[in-house]
Amino acid sequence: MDSNTFIPADFLEKMATILPLHLDINELEAACRRPLRRAIRVNTLKISIEDFLLIAASKQWLLTPIPWCTAGFWIENDNDSIPLGNSAEHLAGLFYVQEASSMMPVSALLHHFKATDNPTLLDAAAAPGSKTTQLSAAVNNQGLIIANEYSSSRIKMLHANIQRCGIKNVALTHFDAAVFGTWLPNTFDAILLDAPCSGEGTIRKDKHAMKNWDQSAIESIATQQKSLIESAFQALKPDGVMVYSTCTLSLEENQEVCLHLQQKFPESVEFLSLATLFPGAEKTLTEQGFLHIWPQVYDTEGFFVAAIKKCHAVEHETAQKRLGKFPFQPATATVKKSLLSYLEQQFMITDLCGVLYQRDAEFWLFPENIVPLINELRFSRLGIKIAEQFGKGRKSGFKLTHEFASCYGQQAQSNVLELAAHQAKAYYQGRDIHDIDTSTSKGEVLLSYQQHIIGLGKSLDNRVKNNLPRDLIIDSNLFEQ
Repeated sequence: MDSNTFIPADFLEKMATILPLHLDINELEAACRRPLRRAIRVNTLKISIEDFLLIAASKQWLLTPIPWCTAGFWIENDNDSIPLGNSAEHLAGLFYVQEASSMMPVSALLHHFKATDNPTLLDAAAAPGSKTTQLSAAVNNQGLIIANEYSSSRIKMLHANIQRCGIKNVALTHFDAAVFGTWLPNTFDAILLDAPCSGEGTIRKDKHAMKNWDQSAIESIATQQKSLIESAFQALKPDGVMVYSTCTLSLEENQEVCLHLQQKFPESVEFLSLATLFPGAEKTLTEQGFLHIWPQVYDTEGFFVAAIKKCHAVEHETAQKRLGKFPFQPATATVKKSLLSYLEQQFMITDLCGVLYQRDAEFWLFPENIVPLINELRFSRLGIKIAEQFGKGRKSGFKLTHEFASCYGQQAQSNVLELAAHQAKAYYQGRDIHDIDTSTSKGEVLLSYQQHIIGLGKSLDNRVKNNLPRDLIIDSNLFEQ
């Protein structure tokens, strides 16, 4: 227990007035002062849960299942000298470090939304990417997820996490999420709105989280949240499902925001109960069927989750759009054939999902669902960049990207080099790989460590040239084996 955790007296007094009768305010304070349990989520786009459990056992990681997420586990690791984020498994995208309660919004969405083969989804406040990557894994990289983030400083982190996890069905946007109701009304099959909030529930991982706690700030934030939830609801298709969530505890930012939406659109809003989301959900269930998660109940962060169905279309304004010229064009059949031929020849990869677009010498693979939205919204990044073309005529060729390796490398059946631990470490440190047999490979090669693709290189005489992007280089404190 950390006595240095700052908990305002006014906050505790307020919580005492809204805490359910079966819970105790002293237990809430004690829970807020305890360190947060570490949790991870297996990235099933890269590895099965069963295979990951074998890896965890070999590393003596103690995993405890998280009840509301089949891929989620609390983790105890005695070897704290190497951060989880620098483990070989994390760098390869096999798991995501994610707080347990933050896995609940996606689970709640999928509890009521039965994904089609080709859904169009919105993650309205996506950074750093935990819920986007969880959602993409849940729909097996199918359809389209528009991952929006208003903070420009967090876009880079969002993209890095998407890339590491091998995700190819995402388009990134950079807007105030309040625009979606007018720009894309009745568009999305399902929406996640993990709204910006006062962060009262995050105190267990940040003992200074409530240093500037103030009731007037909460009321101001709640006003913004009401605007966001209205817009998200307008962007939702009739019969679609939206999950609204926060990592805070005050009613003004949670129940009252949802009730505001119901008052705004009384004929169209239906609250969907989360009583059966997982065994024990009834311990935090509200009268409306929401989950108001107090830190002491499941030993997690404080959190709030509500599932809402849109029964009918609602009124919305029409946006005046100025998009500018779209800088991509569909790749020609000739160029597409040439690129696919190279992939088959070099790696025996024949299955690419999506539509191929070109910008100058760059080739990008877009999710099919994006095509009707290209002239409706401005994107920061679309799909994945898979290759660049160099040279002309007979001397022309393709250079593949790290994104391509992350998303498609596991399909390769040729020109794959398996690395030893010291060679994989050299790769992540940005160094060329020496002391390696390259006699069975030529040109571009995919690099694998412990049977998982980690990136690209170029096979030369007894060495491999490193093609890891510079912003992904890690100099020190890497895995041992």
